[in-house]
Amino acid sequence: MITGGAQGLGEALTTRLLKEGCRVLVADIQEQQIAATVGKLRASFGDKVEGVPCDVTVESDVAALVEKAGPALRGRGYFVANAGILVSGAITEFDVAKWRKVMEVNLVGQMICMKYALRVMERQKSGAYVQINSKSGKKGSFKNSAYAASKFGGIGLVQSAPWKWLHWACGSMPSARANLLDSPLWVNSLFKQYAQNLGISEAAVRQKYIDQVPMKRGCTYDDVCNVVVFLASDQAGYMTGQAINVTGGQEMR
Repeated sequence: MITGGAQGLGEALTTRLLKEGCRVLVADIQEQQIAATVGKLRASFGDKVEGVPCDVTVESDVAALVEKAGPALRGRGYFVANAGILVSGAITEFDVAKWRKVMEVNLVGQMICMKYALRVMERQKSGAYVQINSKSGKKGSFKNSAYAASKFGGIGLVQSAPWKWLHWACGSMPSARANLLDSPLWVNSLFKQYAQNLGISEAAVRQKYIDQVPMKRGCTYDDVCNVVVFLASDQAGYMTGQAINVTGGQEMR
């Protein structure tokens, strides 16, 4: 299962896991985008990919998602919690309703997904829950109080969960990532938000973020997919509760 799986990083993760031989259930709030993505991928992967509408902030939606995926989770099942939103702004001016919405999707939604996914994994004594987090979960960033707070909370959530399941080594691990500068989130939203907040052009915003990375490039979908595939594999069987940096050296803690 991949939440937020119909576009951007979620679509890239879906495609990569299908190539690795998985069956994938794509969950997303965007029904038309689900249909488009699943339709495109079925040309190559047939019925190994399905889609289901799901709002991760609605408990009944998540319960239905996990119930639908139940038969496919027999053996070793993976839940990739990728859904998330970002709204930026100065904390002194931030609309409280928007701040709460970021927390609701990025943190409460993670808790709800974990609640139902881990129930299945506990029964089976196997599985991997991979949370897509952010470098903002380890270090605050300018005018990103809501996003950073939600991501710090996500790491705390994931590091608190494994204790009950350590005897069978549930792979409950967040994957902290860097800036996906070519993703829809950046191209359609963040460049505009940050340009307005910083008073510079969108091109200057892009260069600003590249300049902060020791490896001098933005993060790519493949960079994240490679780590997620590893975390979902038996090779990561002795890892749990880890926040893995995929940041080009920008974050090393």
